[in-house]
Formats: sequence, structure tokens, C-alpha cells
Amino acid sequence: MNTPFEHAVDRHGATVLRVCRAVLGPGPDADDAWSEAFLAALKSWPELPEDTNVEAWLVRVAHRKSIDITRARARQIPTDALPDQVATTGIPDAGQTWLWQALAELPERQRLALAYHYFGGLSHVETAEITGSRPDAVRRAAADGIRKLRQAHGVLETPQGASR
Repeated sequence: MNTPFEHAVDRHGATVLRVCRAVLGPGPDADDAWSEAFLAALKSWPELPEDTNVEAWLVRVAHRKSIDITRARARQIPTDALPDQVATTGIPDAGQTWLWQALAELPERQRLALAYHYFGGLSHVETAEITGSRPDAVRRAAADGIRKLRQAHGVLETPQGASR
């Protein structure tokens, strides 16, 4: 890839962070997944073909790193010590903690469909490839997730389909 890597970080960093937060919830795990995703991407950057959809590729890398962190979480032993407060300066959507919490409460299929399609900008077909599902199942899971979020937060649909 001839484009400087810094341009990819500037252009897609917020999207990758939203995906990591949607998969892992807000906090240091999502921040770690973001960092790990960009470290892995930096290593592969010189060999990346020029016609690559960089945003989709970075979302896939972030997905894999998020899965790694999810697996690591399962191996951790709980502790009584609490971590320091997470800094929110310069983090996109830091004031949207209710959204990240609501996403975390969704079933995994719905959460991943929303994360990759709406936050990551991937098509339902690309999301299905990542999650090992079918595009119609991803579309349904995303619609169900949006409906649950709207119901949980009092956002109702008008007959024309616009939120009120």
C-alpha cells in the first residue's frame, strides 16, 4: 500500500474504536483491541494490495483482536482491585456510555450485526462473512437489535418510519 499508514489511522480510527466498543463494551478492553488492531495492521500495511477496502479490512482486524480479548477475559481471575478511571479525552463518542451499555446487553448476534454494519460500515454480506452467518440472518439480527434499543430507550417509530 502506497498510502501512508497514518492516513488510515486518522480516517478510520474512530470507526474501528466504535466497532471494538460495540463488541467489547466501553473501557480499557476496547481501547486495547483498537491498539492491537492498528499494530497488526501496521505490520501488514506494506503488503496490502492497493485496491483493498481499507475500512472493511481494519474492521476485520479489529474483530479478530476483539475476539482475542474476549477469549483472554474468559481466562482471567477476578480481583478485588479496581482499575483507574478510564480517560475519555479525545475518544469518539465518549459521552455515549448509555449506548455502549445498551449494546452490551443485546444478544451477541444482534450486537455484532450492529457493530459491523452500523459502526463499522460493512455491508450485510461482509458482516455475514465475518460472523459466519447469512446476509439475511445478519439483516434480521440488526433489525431486531435496533428495535430492542429503541424499545429500551423510549424511541418510538412514527408511521412514516421517522424517529420522534
